[in-house]
Amino acid sequence: MEDIQEDFSGQEEYDEGDKPLLSSYNPRYRPTRLHVQRSSICSRAYFVVVMVFFHVYILNVIGLLLYVHYNNGSGDLVSGEGASSSPVGDSGTSLHHPAPTSNELHVEDYSPSVSLPRIEGIRVGHVQQVSLFPDRTHEMKTISLKPLLFEIPGFLSEEECRVVVQLAQLKGLMESQSAASSQGQEESNQSLLFLSTEEVFSLLDLNQDGLLQKQEIVSHSRSRDGTWLSPHSLRQILTSLEACPTGILTLEDFRHVYDDSQHPSQEQSGKPRSQFKQRSKHTWLYQGPGSHHVLHTLRNRVTTLTRLPSALVELSEPLQVIRYEHGDFSNAHHDSSPPHSKTTCAHTRLAGNTSSLAEVSCRYLTMLFYLSSVEEGGETTFPVADNRTYEEQALVQDGFDLTDTKETCGRGNLRVKPSTGTALLWYNHLSDGRGWMGELDEYSLHGDCPVRRGVKWVANSWVNVDPNHQQQARYQRVVAQRHQANPGMEEQYQPLSHSELHQDL
Repeated sequence: MEDIQEDFSGQEEYDEGDKPLLSSYNPRYRPTRLHVQRSSICSRAYFVVVMVFFHVYILNVIGLLLYVHYNNGSGDLVSGEGASSSPVGDSGTSLHHPAPTSNELHVEDYSPSVSLPRIEGIRVGHVQQVSLFPDRTHEMKTISLKPLLFEIPGFLSEEECRVVVQLAQLKGLMESQSAASSQGQEESNQSLLFLSTEEVFSLLDLNQDGLLQKQEIVSHSRSRDGTWLSPHSLRQILTSLEACPTGILTLEDFRHVYDDSQHPSQEQSGKPRSQFKQRSKHTWLYQGPGSHHVLHTLRNRVTTLTRLPSALVELSEPLQVIRYEHGDFSNAHHDSSPPHSKTTCAHTRLAGNTSSLAEVSCRYLTMLFYLSSVEEGGETTFPVADNRTYEEQALVQDGFDLTDTKETCGRGNLRVKPSTGTALLWYNHLSDGRGWMGELDEYSLHGDCPVRRGVKWVANSWVNVDPNHQQQARYQRVVAQRHQANPGMEEQYQPLSHSELHQDL
């Protein structure tokens, strides 16, 4: 202690001898202590500021990644040629010849994060620029929000339209499978319905125990010779059976259900009375490897516009080309079907549930291409577009059925006149809230007005998606495995025979 005091005194004497100070405190000792304290405080504040900025930066990066993910999709379920990240095609009337591509399919494991991008409509009349060619942009106009419907003039050049029409003529057109039946055909179909209720019950009762069970109805629905019992009747019978507490139907129960399914009281309920009818000629054009370069380019252009995974477009139905002559039309209908646990999508039947009630078309979106203009008539009509609400009873107005476009086309809410090269894009399904395909958008009801003068050529490009994303992924793996087993066969790229199933619902 004495040594410390002597040191302090000596230091004080030295300071006083060198330069007198006003204060008796050590001037060099005091600032040193304050300097250390200020440095410590500044270091802590600096650390806090740096950490705050660092966390804000990380949050911004995560937000940017999520923005890119949900606006551009999370990558293809199956990656292949024709990616949507680069524009395809060229401007003008000259036709682009794409470079040869590999036929190999690469399958990635299914990820729950895979989503289906949707184009935002913003509002009716909104125009946005889309890049479909390297050196030009197209205007895409929102013409309806219910359904989400866009119009893109100049999607195809006149030369491309001419080539597609010529390819369809070269392949040959056939009468539409869903054409309005002739009187003779109607009588032939009616003769199949002369079976009594007891006879129908006996045919469905496979084990002949006098009771109708669910598996017996499902087994019958898979039969190809059951044309006398429509899928609608089968669904109605199955629904009634499931509602029965015992889970079975007796003959007496079946009699009430079957009679109701065969004679629905549509007029009393005010629902549409007409069945879907269409009068036209059509054919299907393959768009995969080895197809005409115009068809291949058109498919890639659809991928670019929709920003969907390329595999969904590549493994969808071929291009349908339709010719409407004078008086030809199609009644209002939906291109797709509502999701149902007892049905399976026709395009995924390779990996489908063998006990499903029926096979239906599952079309996420529709792209319609006008290959020609029409002098008079032939409009595409959306009877209930942008209605405040959708009710089937509202389709009958003043005794007129709005689904009967042959008689009531002019009463539809929205009509689009055909113009060569123009394309329409609409979504047949809503989103399920998780980025996948949800319920059927009932506002997508549409039809074709009768052609009054001229000839109408159109083409339909549908993108098939299974509402069950895991089922879709299994289907794509099955297709890829078959393709790898037979890499030289182009048919493997066309995974199922659409000839039996291609028809508007």
